[in-house]
Amino acid sequence: MSEKIISFIQPSRNNLKYLKWSYNSIRKNLGYRHEICWADDFSDDGTWEWMQEIAEKDGNVKIHRNEGPTRLGHTILYDTLVNEYATNDIVMIYHADMYACPGMDEAVLDKLTEGSVVSATRIEPPLHPDGPEKVLLDFGIEPEEFDEQGLLSWLSEERTEKYTQGIFAPWAIHKKDFQKIGGHDPLYAPQSKEDSDIFNRFQLAGYRTIQTFQGFVYHMTCRGSRFKDGAMRNPAGQVFMKGRESSEWLAQNLRSTRNFIRKWGHMVNHDQYLKPVIPPKYDIGFVVENCDYNMLNELEPWCSNIYVDTFAEDYINKEQPDTRFDLNERIYSIDSEKTNDIIISFDAEKLTPQNFQIIVNISEMIKDSGDLGEMEYDIFKFNIKSLKTYEKELIVCES
Repeated sequence: MSEKIISFIQPSRNNLKYLKWSYNSIRKNLGYRHEICWADDFSDDGTWEWMQEIAEKDGNVKIHRNEGPTRLGHTILYDTLVNEYATNDIVMIYHADMYACPGMDEAVLDKLTEGSVVSATRIEPPLHPDGPEKVLLDFGIEPEEFDEQGLLSWLSEERTEKYTQGIFAPWAIHKKDFQKIGGHDPLYAPQSKEDSDIFNRFQLAGYRTIQTFQGFVYHMTCRGSRFKDGAMRNPAGQVFMKGRESSEWLAQNLRSTRNFIRKWGHMVNHDQYLKPVIPPKYDIGFVVENCDYNMLNELEPWCSNIYVDTFAEDYINKEQPDTRFDLNERIYSIDSEKTNDIIISFDAEKLTPQNFQIIVNISEMIKDSGDLGEMEYDIFKFNIKSLKTYEKELIVCES
């Protein structure tokens, strides 16, 4: 047994039955040597009262509560627990709806060194599309029907000496490596895209990402705000989420996606194993004629600055509460001085869904070209004065 000890980092909001199931699996299968750090995010389902009861009995549990009146989200609470509660050198970001399989901790710790991030492999019921980074098997969709013996029997036969460079929760890291890059970016609070952001930064910082197929968790998936009503099984045995994605999650996911694009200049991108693929970050200014409110809404996140011939105050007033970026420093009159490394000029009335994809993939296109100077492509006029890239300036979160 490894002498290393983990601090499990588990925020939770109104997930009491899953958190109980998760806690019991850690203590049953991994023992009591690992620390568990919980944060209750203003729950009203008895989570805080239960946490207090467990903390009185289990001396290796630390608890924190957000007293409200609104949620903070795991983007903030992960870091609160890591920085203020975790007492071990190693922390593991761990969802409240995960069952720790026997030996998961040892498999992760076996590969973990300073300057690395190690993920266990998720086993999930078929509620989401399959992929090579996980195992899709149905051992239950709710704790009440969880087939623990079936899972343990499968595990006794299926462990394999396989490793990839992917990353997804649960992942473990040395606390000082986490803190060195500033933890999660509160830009994404309360949730969504904070994981993709920090994974990009891990890679740019030179950390090695390792996923082990020797250690597993069983993951119920998305039992927080995304699918509040849980999952169900139809008479034929097929499983699916009850209801649609919550309006709360959809709205926050849209906000976080727009902020991710503002910060990185592209959508979330990764390979089949979820290893981040990070295009260059250029300093791009759009000069846009005939840019109305709706077009400004579509274009503004995709550049460093946008110069428009429209009145932008209404857009700024509506959008500013959803971002930490100062939109008054991003949006200028079309007659303003343009200081960006790359200027792209076009007429918004000529944009189509097809040529908008050029904007979506503009970083890769500029990288592949590698040319300075003026050029035209489709409706776009380019003036490329410098190919300096800025993605490494995003590694450390100063917030």
